[in-house]
Amino acid sequence: MAQYAFIMLIAGIGIPVLAALNAGLGARVGSPAAAAAVLFVIAFVISVTVAVITGPQAFGRFTGVPKHLFLAGVFVAFYILSITYIAPHFGIGNAVFFVLLGQLISAAAIDHWGLFGAQVSPLGLARAGGIALMAAGVWLTQQV
Repeated sequence: MAQYAFIMLIAGIGIPVLAALNAGLGARVGSPAAAAAVLFVIAFVISVTVAVITGPQAFGRFTGVPKHLFLAGVFVAFYILSITYIAPHFGIGNAVFFVLLGQLISAAAIDHWGLFGAQVSPLGLARAGGIALMAAGVWLTQQV
């Protein structure tokens, strides 16, 4: 479990870094969409490389997958396009604050109802309070 927590901590550290780097790229080239497209090309090459190395047979299994699961790609594109466009105007901290707030809300809902096959973890008073404290903490980090 500790290794999972560590990997997710690194992934979390990467989100604002990704936002800052891609926002800077988008501003420099004058097109957040072009910056996002380049980011996706790089991510695609890395993902395909890792997939081929770790289990290329998985590519043959996509035909039987429920089509709604592919909507995750829409959310990734929306996130990258929106953070690349908005962060230079709104600030990395402010943009990521609202991303984190949205993550807290949607994660609680997904876990509470076990949406998309997630493990059910009911939203009780203690958990809701913890999420509220996390949201307050994230908000406090943005106060001057």
